Amino acid sequence: MWAVHRHAPVYLSMTSFAESIFWPVPVDVMLAPMALAKPELAWRYAGLATLFSVLGAVLGYLLGYALWEPLVEPFINTMGYQDKMALAQQWFNDWGIWVIFIASFTPIPYKVFTVTAGLLHMVFLPFVLISLVGRGLRFFLVAGLMVWGGVRMERKLIQYIDLLGWLCIAAAVIAYLVFRH
Repeated sequence: MWAVHRHAPVYLSMTSFAESIFWPVPVDVMLAPMALAKPELAWRYAGLATLFSVLGAVLGYLLGYALWEPLVEPFINTMGYQDKMALAQQWFNDWGIWVIFIASFTPIPYKVFTVTAGLLHMVFLPFVLISLVGRGLRFFLVAGLMVWGGVRMERKLIQYIDLLGWLCIAAAVIAYLVFRH
């Protein structure tokens, strides 16, 4: 089983890094079985996923910031992500830095927002800090659920992870509408 493979933490780190830039598979798919297989290491795995996801986000930011036209834009066009990039830019205009938190915690493709943050020259330190908080909350929540709920929780997490993410987005929108000035 790959979740207990001796190199699983390295694979988790690489996947976390790549997922923040271009990889389409969510980190949770690897993190949950690893935390379930070795609950005593669950927090370490969540920490690795968080750290390497944010490091990947930094590279995504730098790609958007410095290499948009020669490298990123052709890739976006090839992948057919133009509409996602336009939506991300609109969300940045509407939500500001909070869009990074929402994207880092929910099923929205985080990679699109890391590159867009660089493209729009978002202030770097808040980008990193919000990414750390959002990704950390997500990955530590997944690890904690596996430690707490075991195999039953893994099945439920897989079944409801997207719904939970969308509910978080809805809650953020409602909070924004209620508390905006």
